[in-house]
Amino acid sequence: MALHYNLAKVYALSENDPEFVQQIINLFVSEIPLDLEHIKQGIEDKNHQQCYEYAHKIKPSLDLMGLNLAFEEMLQIESWSKSDGKKKEIKEIYKSVSQQIEKAIKEIKKDFNLKIVNS
Repeated sequence: MALHYNLAKVYALSENDPEFVQQIINLFVSEIPLDLEHIKQGIEDKNHQQCYEYAHKIKPSLDLMGLNLAFEEMLQIESWSKSDGKKKEIKEIYKSVSQQIEKAIKEIKKDFNLKIVNS
């Protein structure tokens, strides 16, 4: 049972095509953790442009997968990146987003019996 994600938008977009849904899920589980690492590294290195690019890339996936709070917090990371904010200002928000995504991926892997190793 999905507690940390919601596939309603994925099913609507795919017109209930199970193969399309599976592709979206596989992409989310395999790519988002890597993108998050780029954001984390950008925060550590004070590379605001890198943070912005990956936050911008991840946002649609968070929305599509029903991670609404993570989506809103990713908007904050994006905004922080544009304003060249201080590292301490964003660390907790990044931590929250990361934890939400980690929980969602763990649940998705269990719900869909996935063996993808990237996260």
